[in-house]
Amino acid sequence: MTTPDTSISSRRVRANGDGTVYQRKDGRWEAAGYVLAPGNTSKRVSVYGTTRKEALAKLTEKIATSNRGVPVVTAQGSLAAYLTYWLENVAVHQLRETTHTRYTACITQYLIPGLGKKKLAKLAAKDVRTWLNGLRTVCQCCARGIDARRKSDAPAGRRPRCCAIGKCCRKYLSPLTLAYIHSVLKSALEHAVREEEIPRNVARNVRTGTPRPRRFNPLTTHEARTFLAFAQSHRLHALFELALRTGLRKGELLGLCWEDLDLDNGTASIRRTLQRTGTGGLTTLPTKTISSERRIALPAACVASLHEHRDRQAAEKQQAGAGWVDNGLVFTRPDGHPIEPSTLTRHFNALLRCSRLRAIRFHDLRHSTATLLLEQGVELVVIKELLGHAHIGVTATVYAHVRLRLQRDAIDLLGRTLGKPSETTTNPDDSDDPPLCAAPVR
Repeated sequence: MTTPDTSISSRRVRANGDGTVYQRKDGRWEAAGYVLAPGNTSKRVSVYGTTRKEALAKLTEKIATSNRGVPVVTAQGSLAAYLTYWLENVAVHQLRETTHTRYTACITQYLIPGLGKKKLAKLAAKDVRTWLNGLRTVCQCCARGIDARRKSDAPAGRRPRCCAIGKCCRKYLSPLTLAYIHSVLKSALEHAVREEEIPRNVARNVRTGTPRPRRFNPLTTHEARTFLAFAQSHRLHALFELALRTGLRKGELLGLCWEDLDLDNGTASIRRTLQRTGTGGLTTLPTKTISSERRIALPAACVASLHEHRDRQAAEKQQAGAGWVDNGLVFTRPDGHPIEPSTLTRHFNALLRCSRLRAIRFHDLRHSTATLLLEQGVELVVIKELLGHAHIGVTATVYAHVRLRLQRDAIDLLGRTLGKPSETTTNPDDSDDPPLCAAPVR
């Protein structure tokens, strides 16, 4: 009877849970083990390497990640496939129709052509950063062939340019557009993380920088008075006065109903907005955000003009007879139908030309309201509530340049106060009375 040779080392056995490592017939090494999967389940995964050490290191990393509670990635499809799924099954139920339309255009024009072929599970922050950096320097007219189909004998208003004539027009994306594209990608990947398709949102690790706020051209005090004077004779005089004195958005003005107004107490409740959508046409929708649903005080001039407008609308209703469409809106066409936002813009531009004022956007009336209030020393929190901003930081950021000018005026005022007596135009106050707590700012 022979006894086993104990001098020969027995075969090495890995502990339970460490996985299995072996060499394949093709020469590569494969390591397999169980890791955490979505739904608090386990799943067997395999990794490969050219050496045993490399395969074992990959498996050890996956097991360590699993022990931290991060489930294994299950997404095997491309980013394009997931973005399409997200648009059709998730975003369509969470976004307004106009926002969903913009998201769809952003994904089909930029994200899918640029990153769509990447695997969702293998998308890295480096891929996103490299693509965004390249997108900054690409002429969109050349990349998308916008002018390629224009004929050389096109009329003067449609003359060919850029890639149609072989000369680039350098039509680059603005920083705001790049930030918007980045935010859409972050939103889609964030949902993939919640569905445990990927362990982390790599787009959040990419910093694009804060773009400068969009420039706007508010009316000065003199221009605002001129605008109101010329608007007196317009049929929609009450709308223009309400826009300039309260800062309501275009959709909020057009969606305003008589039941929202309390002219006796001088208040208005902003509950809805009127917008044109691709499927429903002119549609009444909830306000832009929860903070946009608010109650504001109406100036006495607006209350008077709204009374006049209601009398005019009653006369138009009587004249229209059976052709009148009663929808309860404050501002309508002469037959009662809602006013198209583009039609209101044309009326506004015509009014600017008649009053010989510089061309501005209708939304700049809202900026004019905030700017004029700031220049009169109104608190920022009051302006935030009037405009319906979600956070006071939005108000402070948009009107930072106005606040800077007011700071400069205040510093100059303090400088004149602390100057030499010979440099001041007024006699110094040597009394023992305390100084004034505030001074008017022009």
